[in-house]
Amino acid sequence: MTDRPRPKAQIGIFGGSFNPIHVGHVALARQLRQLAKVDEVWLMVSPQNPLKQGSSDLLDDQLRYQMARLALHGEEGIYASDYELHLPKPSYTWNTLQRLRADYPDCEFTLLIGGDNWQLFPRWYHAADIMREHRIVVYPRRGSEIDTASLPANVQVVDTALLDISSTEIRQRVKQNESINACVPKVIEPLVRRLYV
Repeated sequence: MTDRPRPKAQIGIFGGSFNPIHVGHVALARQLRQLAKVDEVWLMVSPQNPLKQGSSDLLDDQLRYQMARLALHGEEGIYASDYELHLPKPSYTWNTLQRLRADYPDCEFTLLIGGDNWQLFPRWYHAADIMREHRIVVYPRRGSEIDTASLPANVQVVDTALLDISSTEIRQRVKQNESINACVPKVIEPLVRRLYV
């Protein structure tokens, strides 16, 4: 499910489709592990986002998970997780967090989300419950302003680097037979080229 869960750990949950995972995700996870002061970051490979229905180019769940595992091999304290792929759909973060707490009672889970998702947060399923029961760490996204003065006590904004790279751009580059060697970890580049052509 997750490569190496540890008991009694502070875990940061960094969810996404990772379609495909890229160097920006990995760099961000490294920064978030330090800035959010968590022992581990779990990249939670998600099925279809309930707020983003209708994506036709979403690669198979297990293929995205396997790519993330390969890309993170050797990264200290950062692991790919297919935990959410085994839960009932649609995939709601509240349900995932509830199940994680039941399965890993000695761990504390912090939600790591981008500024764009923070702006949408009031629309999330059980948003108030998530905020009441979990720490949330928000990282900046270009074009998503965050009013830090109005943040609840358990919501923290961290200053991570803004990396101008996206999975959408990578998929387009593959289709146009353009270079992606600076966009994805080298170990998965051949796989990305084959799967997204």
